[in-house]
Amino acid sequence: MRLNEIKPAAGSRPSRLRVGRGIGSGKGKTAGRGHKGQHSRSGGYHKVGFEGGQMPMARRLPKRGFVSMTRGHTVEVRLSVLNKIEGDEVDLLALKQAGILPKGTVAGKIILAGKIEKKLKVRGLGITKGARAAIEAAGGSVVDS
Repeated sequence: MRLNEIKPAAGSRPSRLRVGRGIGSGKGKTAGRGHKGQHSRSGGYHKVGFEGGQMPMARRLPKRGFVSMTRGHTVEVRLSVLNKIEGDEVDLLALKQAGILPKGTVAGKIILAGKIEKKLKVRGLGITKGARAAIEAAGGSVVDS
């Protein structure tokens, strides 16, 4: 058996009904389109959301605000929170394992808020100038990736 020889079981796929082929077919004359009206004509069509000429719902309702699709991908981390991390390496994975960042976070940024009391090596995270200065003043280092 070859893939190009596979066929559906006999009778399982009825052939398409050809409309407009005589009265005996059951779909002759109007071909299932009924009598008169937009849908009986060829080209009878209106765009999605068209409401017969009245002001469409999408235009009647007020529009306000914007919600970013990428909101929450980057999370700010306070400097004081880094004291909770065990070990001296701080990266995205370490922050996720410590429960500081949610699992879906793509990036993190350390901001100057609070004090750092231990020597840390920060890598692969965004960092503000003030936070960088505070980490380096505490004897730590920042590796840009």
